[in-house]
Amino acid sequence: MTERSGFLFCADPLGASRPDPQFAGDVAAARAAGGRIALLDHDALLAGDAAGAVARVARDSGPYWYRGWMIPSARYAELEAALGARGCTLLTDAVGYRRAHELPCWYGDFDGLTPHSVWCAMVPGAPPPSAEELAGLAAPLGPGPGIVKDFVKSRKHEWHEACYVPELGDRRHLASVVGRFVELQGEFLAGGLVLRAFEPFVAGGEARVWWVDGEAVLVTAHPDTPDRHPSPELPSVREAVGRLGLRWVTTDLALREDGAWRVVEVGDGQVSGLPAGAGTGDLFTALAAAGAR
Repeated sequence: MTERSGFLFCADPLGASRPDPQFAGDVAAARAAGGRIALLDHDALLAGDAAGAVARVARDSGPYWYRGWMIPSARYAELEAALGARGCTLLTDAVGYRRAHELPCWYGDFDGLTPHSVWCAMVPGAPPPSAEELAGLAAPLGPGPGIVKDFVKSRKHEWHEACYVPELGDRRHLASVVGRFVELQGEFLAGGLVLRAFEPFVAGGEARVWWVDGEAVLVTAHPDTPDRHPSPELPSVREAVGRLGLRWVTTDLALREDGAWRVVEVGDGQVSGLPAGAGTGDLFTALAAAGAR
Protein backbone atom coordinates (compact mmCIF):
# COMPACT_ATOMS: atom_id res chain seq x y z
CA MET A 1 0.00 0.00 0.00
CA THR A 2 1.31 3.44 -0.87
CA GLU A 3 1.57 6.23 1.67
CA ARG A 4 -1.79 7.81 1.01
CA SER A 5 -3.43 7.81 4.43
CA GLY A 6 -2.31 10.22 7.12
CA PHE A 7 -2.31 9.62 10.87
CA LEU A 8 -1.90 12.54 13.26
CA PHE A 9 -0.42 11.29 16.54
CA CYS A 10 0.33 13.11 19.77
CA ALA A 11 3.96 14.05 20.14
CA ASP A 12 6.02 12.96 23.12
CA PRO A 13 5.81 15.78 25.72
CA LEU A 14 9.52 15.21 26.37
CA GLY A 15 10.52 15.32 22.71
CA ALA A 16 8.32 17.04 20.14
CA SER A 17 10.00 15.33 17.19
CA ARG A 18 8.86 11.84 18.18
CA PRO A 19 5.47 10.24 18.89
CA ASP A 20 4.18 9.81 22.42
CA PRO A 21 5.48 6.38 23.52
CA GLN A 22 2.00 5.52 24.82
CA PHE A 23 0.98 5.15 21.17
CA ALA A 24 4.09 3.34 19.92
CA GLY A 25 2.12 0.23 18.94
CA ASP A 26 -0.41 2.28 16.98
CA VAL A 27 2.34 4.21 15.20
CA ALA A 28 4.01 0.97 14.15
CA ALA A 29 0.70 -0.44 12.91
CA ALA A 30 -0.06 2.75 10.97
CA ARG A 31 3.34 2.67 9.30
CA ALA A 32 2.96 -1.01 8.48
CA ALA A 33 -0.35 -0.17 6.79
CA GLY A 34 1.39 2.39 4.59
CA GLY A 35 0.34 5.48 6.50
CA ARG A 36 2.28 8.70 6.78
CA ILE A 37 2.77 10.07 10.29
CA ALA A 38 2.44 13.65 11.54
CA LEU A 39 2.71 14.93 15.10
CA LEU A 40 0.46 17.15 17.23
CA ASP A 41 1.40 19.03 20.39
CA HIS A 42 -1.53 17.95 22.55
CA ASP A 43 -0.56 20.17 25.49
CA ALA A 44 -0.47 23.26 23.25
CA LEU A 45 -3.88 22.39 21.82
CA LEU A 46 -5.45 22.06 25.27
CA ALA A 47 -3.83 25.35 26.27
CA GLY A 48 -5.60 27.11 23.39
CA ASP A 49 -2.68 27.35 20.95
CA ALA A 50 -4.08 25.31 18.07
CA ALA A 51 -1.79 26.92 15.50
CA GLY A 52 1.26 26.04 17.60
CA ALA A 53 -0.08 22.55 18.17
CA VAL A 54 -0.01 21.77 14.44
CA ALA A 55 3.14 23.71 13.55
CA ARG A 56 5.00 20.49 12.73
CA VAL A 57 2.31 19.26 10.31
CA ALA A 58 3.43 19.75 6.71
CA ARG A 59 1.24 22.08 4.69
CA ASP A 60 -1.18 20.48 2.22
CA SER A 61 -0.36 17.02 3.61
CA GLY A 62 -3.82 15.88 4.72
CA PRO A 63 -6.29 14.31 5.15
CA TYR A 64 -5.61 12.76 8.57
CA TRP A 65 -7.08 10.43 11.09
CA TYR A 66 -6.25 11.75 14.55
CA ARG A 67 -5.05 9.17 17.07
CA GLY A 68 -4.17 10.23 20.57
CA TRP A 69 -5.38 11.55 23.88
CA MET A 70 -8.92 12.78 24.39
CA ILE A 71 -9.70 16.31 23.20
CA PRO A 72 -12.67 18.42 24.37
CA SER A 73 -15.09 18.99 21.50
CA ALA A 74 -14.45 22.75 21.36
CA ARG A 75 -10.69 22.22 21.18
CA TYR A 76 -11.18 19.62 18.45
CA ALA A 77 -13.01 22.27 16.39
CA GLU A 78 -10.01 24.56 16.91
CA LEU A 79 -7.72 21.75 15.74
CA GLU A 80 -9.80 21.32 12.59
CA ALA A 81 -9.59 25.05 11.86
CA ALA A 82 -5.83 25.18 12.49
CA LEU A 83 -5.22 22.25 10.16
CA GLY A 84 -7.46 23.87 7.57
CA ALA A 85 -5.26 26.96 7.68
CA ARG A 86 -2.37 24.69 6.70
CA GLY A 87 -4.32 23.13 3.84
CA CYS A 88 -5.07 19.91 5.73
CA THR A 89 -8.28 18.19 6.80
CA LEU A 90 -9.43 15.66 9.38
CA LEU A 91 -11.23 12.54 8.20
CA THR A 92 -13.52 12.96 11.23
CA ASP A 93 -14.65 16.58 11.25
CA ALA A 94 -15.54 18.52 14.38
CA VAL A 95 -19.28 17.88 14.02
CA GLY A 96 -18.68 14.14 13.66
CA TYR A 97 -16.29 14.09 16.60
CA ARG A 98 -18.86 15.67 18.91
CA ARG A 99 -21.56 13.36 17.59
CA ALA A 100 -19.63 10.26 18.67
CA HIS A 101 -17.95 11.78 21.71
CA GLU A 102 -20.90 13.23 23.65
CA LEU A 103 -23.82 11.10 24.84
CA PRO A 104 -26.67 13.47 23.89
CA CYS A 105 -25.44 13.44 20.29
CA TRP A 106 -25.36 9.64 19.83
CA TYR A 107 -28.09 8.59 22.22
CA GLY A 108 -31.02 8.79 19.79
CA ASP A 109 -29.41 6.45 17.28
CA PHE A 110 -29.00 3.80 19.98
CA ASP A 111 -32.49 4.13 21.46
CA GLY A 112 -33.56 0.79 22.90
CA LEU A 113 -30.00 -0.55 22.96
CA THR A 114 -28.61 1.59 25.77
CA PRO A 115 -29.81 2.49 29.29
CA HIS A 116 -32.51 5.17 29.50
CA SER A 117 -30.83 8.55 30.02
CA VAL A 118 -31.63 12.20 30.66
CA TRP A 119 -29.33 15.21 30.73
CA CYS A 120 -28.91 18.94 31.13
CA ALA A 121 -26.19 21.28 29.90
CA MET A 122 -23.69 22.69 32.40
CA VAL A 123 -20.48 24.68 32.14
CA PRO A 124 -17.43 23.87 34.26
CA GLY A 125 -17.44 25.81 37.51
CA ALA A 126 -21.21 26.25 37.64
CA PRO A 127 -23.03 25.02 40.74
CA PRO A 128 -24.87 21.72 40.33
CA PRO A 129 -28.65 21.74 39.91
CA SER A 130 -30.70 21.96 43.11
CA ALA A 131 -32.27 18.87 44.67
CA GLU A 132 -35.62 19.94 43.25
CA GLU A 133 -34.19 20.48 39.77
CA LEU A 134 -32.46 17.08 39.90
CA ALA A 135 -35.71 15.40 40.95
CA GLY A 136 -37.41 16.89 37.91
CA LEU A 137 -34.57 15.82 35.64
CA ALA A 138 -34.60 12.27 37.00
CA ALA A 139 -38.39 11.85 36.92
CA PRO A 140 -38.56 10.27 33.40
CA LEU A 141 -36.24 7.50 34.59
CA GLY A 142 -38.72 6.38 37.24
CA PRO A 143 -37.80 4.79 40.56
CA GLY A 144 -34.73 2.63 41.01
CA PRO A 145 -30.95 3.02 40.91
CA GLY A 146 -29.05 5.29 38.53
CA ILE A 147 -25.66 6.46 37.34
CA VAL A 148 -24.25 9.99 37.29
CA LYS A 149 -21.82 11.11 34.57
CA ASP A 150 -21.14 14.01 32.24
CA PHE A 151 -21.56 14.01 28.45
CA VAL A 152 -18.33 11.98 28.05
CA LYS A 153 -17.18 10.24 31.22
CA SER A 154 -18.24 8.93 34.60
CA ARG A 155 -16.25 8.62 37.80
CA LYS A 156 -16.89 4.90 38.25
CA HIS A 157 -13.73 4.51 40.32
CA GLU A 158 -15.48 6.65 42.96
CA TRP A 159 -18.54 4.45 42.59
CA HIS A 160 -20.48 5.16 45.77
CA GLU A 161 -19.21 8.68 46.23
CA ALA A 162 -19.66 10.22 42.78
CA CYS A 163 -21.28 7.73 40.40
CA TYR A 164 -23.94 5.33 41.72
CA VAL A 165 -27.27 6.39 43.21
CA PRO A 166 -29.16 3.47 44.86
CA GLU A 167 -32.52 5.21 44.48
CA LEU A 168 -33.06 8.12 42.12
CA GLY A 169 -36.15 9.10 44.07
CA ASP A 170 -34.00 9.85 47.13
CA ARG A 171 -33.50 13.56 46.45
CA ARG A 172 -30.95 14.10 49.17
CA HIS A 173 -28.72 11.21 48.11
CA LEU A 174 -29.02 12.10 44.42
CA ALA A 175 -28.02 15.69 45.14
CA SER A 176 -25.07 14.48 47.24
CA VAL A 177 -23.69 12.21 44.51
CA VAL A 178 -24.22 14.82 41.78
CA GLY A 179 -22.59 17.49 43.89
CA ARG A 180 -19.54 15.34 44.54
CA PHE A 181 -19.31 14.35 40.88
CA VAL A 182 -19.41 17.99 39.76
CA GLU A 183 -16.81 18.90 42.40
CA LEU A 184 -14.41 16.16 41.33
CA GLN A 185 -14.81 16.85 37.63
CA GLY A 186 -14.10 20.54 38.17
CA GLU A 187 -12.81 22.26 35.05
CA PHE A 188 -12.93 18.95 33.16
CA LEU A 189 -16.72 18.66 33.28
CA ALA A 190 -17.69 17.86 29.68
CA GLY A 191 -20.89 19.32 28.28
CA GLY A 192 -23.20 18.83 31.20
CA LEU A 193 -24.80 16.35 33.57
CA VAL A 194 -26.24 12.95 32.57
CA LEU A 195 -28.39 10.64 34.67
CA ARG A 196 -28.74 7.05 33.45
CA ALA A 197 -30.91 4.20 34.64
CA PHE A 198 -28.73 1.53 36.23
CA GLU A 199 -28.82 -1.90 34.58
CA PRO A 200 -27.29 -5.02 36.19
CA PHE A 201 -24.61 -6.67 34.06
CA VAL A 202 -22.89 -10.02 34.43
CA ALA A 203 -19.30 -10.06 35.67
CA GLY A 204 -17.71 -10.97 32.33
CA GLY A 205 -16.46 -7.47 31.56
CA GLU A 206 -17.20 -5.21 28.61
CA ALA A 207 -16.23 -5.65 24.97
CA ARG A 208 -15.01 -2.69 22.93
CA VAL A 209 -15.94 -2.93 19.26
CA TRP A 210 -14.03 -0.82 16.72
CA TRP A 211 -16.09 0.21 13.67
CA VAL A 212 -14.68 1.64 10.43
CA ASP A 213 -17.19 2.77 7.79
CA GLY A 214 -19.91 0.77 9.51
CA GLU A 215 -18.02 -2.51 9.77
CA ALA A 216 -16.69 -4.09 12.96
CA VAL A 217 -12.99 -4.51 12.18
CA LEU A 218 -11.75 -5.29 15.70
CA VAL A 219 -13.26 -6.52 18.98
CA THR A 220 -11.14 -6.09 22.09
CA ALA A 221 -11.54 -6.26 25.82
CA HIS A 222 -12.29 -3.02 27.62
CA PRO A 223 -9.10 -1.31 28.89
CA ASP A 224 -10.41 -1.57 32.46
CA THR A 225 -10.76 -5.37 32.18
CA PRO A 226 -8.03 -6.45 29.72
CA ASP A 227 -8.15 -10.07 30.88
CA ARG A 228 -11.84 -10.52 29.98
CA HIS A 229 -12.88 -11.07 26.37
CA PRO A 230 -16.64 -11.32 25.93
CA SER A 231 -18.05 -12.05 22.45
CA PRO A 232 -20.99 -9.70 21.89
CA GLU A 233 -23.82 -10.05 19.41
CA LEU A 234 -23.53 -7.24 16.87
CA PRO A 235 -26.38 -7.13 14.29
CA SER A 236 -28.56 -4.58 16.10
CA VAL A 237 -25.51 -2.52 17.09
CA ARG A 238 -24.32 -2.53 13.48
CA GLU A 239 -27.65 -1.02 12.44
CA ALA A 240 -27.32 1.71 15.07
CA VAL A 241 -23.73 2.48 14.02
CA GLY A 242 -25.03 2.79 10.46
CA ARG A 243 -27.66 5.29 11.62
CA LEU A 244 -24.98 7.28 13.41
CA GLY A 245 -23.23 7.59 10.07
CA LEU A 246 -19.68 8.20 11.31
CA ARG A 247 -16.53 6.65 9.91
CA TRP A 248 -14.52 5.55 12.97
CA VAL A 249 -16.33 4.89 16.25
CA THR A 250 -16.27 2.48 19.16
CA THR A 251 -19.07 0.87 21.13
CA ASP A 252 -18.66 -0.63 24.60
CA LEU A 253 -21.00 -3.58 25.12
CA ALA A 254 -21.95 -5.48 28.27
CA LEU A 255 -24.20 -8.47 28.84
CA ARG A 256 -27.16 -7.67 31.02
CA GLU A 257 -28.26 -10.28 33.54
CA ASP A 258 -31.33 -11.11 31.41
CA GLY A 259 -29.07 -12.07 28.48
CA ALA A 260 -29.40 -8.88 26.40
CA TRP A 261 -26.29 -7.17 25.04
CA ARG A 262 -26.39 -3.48 25.89
CA VAL A 263 -24.46 -0.48 24.60
CA VAL A 264 -22.82 1.07 27.64
CA GLU A 265 -20.94 3.80 25.78
CA VAL A 266 -20.22 5.10 22.28
CA GLY A 267 -16.99 6.91 21.49
CA ASP A 268 -14.92 8.45 18.74
CA GLY A 269 -12.40 5.79 17.74
CA GLN A 270 -9.61 8.33 17.47
CA VAL A 271 -9.54 8.83 21.25
CA SER A 272 -10.76 5.44 22.49
CA GLY A 273 -8.31 3.46 24.59
CA LEU A 274 -7.00 0.01 23.75
CA PRO A 275 -6.43 -2.71 26.36
CA ALA A 276 -2.87 -3.77 27.02
CA GLY A 277 -1.60 -6.26 24.48
CA ALA A 278 -4.31 -5.69 21.86
CA GLY A 279 -3.07 -6.09 18.28
CA THR A 280 -4.10 -3.24 15.98
CA GLY A 281 -2.83 -4.41 12.61
CA ASP A 282 -6.29 -5.11 11.19
CA LEU A 283 -7.64 -1.84 12.56
CA PHE A 284 -4.98 0.34 10.96
CA THR A 285 -5.13 -1.58 7.71
CA ALA A 286 -8.85 -0.81 7.58
CA LEU A 287 -8.25 2.83 8.50
CA ALA A 288 -5.56 3.23 5.85
CA ALA A 289 -7.86 1.83 3.20
CA ALA A 290 -10.79 3.95 4.39
CA GLY A 291 -8.69 7.11 4.48
CA ALA A 292 -7.75 6.59 0.85
CA ARG A 293 -11.40 6.41 -0.24
